[in-house]
Amino acid sequence: QVQLVESGGGSVQAGDSLRLSCTFSGHTFNSLAVGWFRQAPGQVREFVAATRWSGENTEYADSVKARFTISRDNANNMVFLQMNSLKPEDTATYYCAAVITGWTPVRLSDFDYWGQGTQVTVSS
Repeated sequence: QVQLVESGGGSVQAGDSLRLSCTFSGHTFNSLAVGWFRQAPGQVREFVAATRWSGENTEYADSVKARFTISRDNANNMVFLQMNSLKPEDTATYYCAAVITGWTPVRLSDFDYWGQGTQVTVSS
């Protein structure tokens, strides 16, 4: 019903910036919530940021507040994650996700649709 494709990952130095993109296909409803998660090798997948396709609500993990920003381009069915002041501990595979809901979820199990992931590597 909803398909997602991430792009924009790469290898950067600590302190650099990256912008990840996620392109949505299928129906884009006003009640769609979108988010970013990340997973390092051998670790659990963790929440990064989430927002609504329409509306002002946003949520961020404490570890990325003031450094990462989630935003939307509704006309092009895209969501972005602007990552500034990157740290080596930000190294992970980043996934975009979506769910049709009336609020802004942050739990992994709340999201129904997932992209394939894009790798981000931050070197010291």
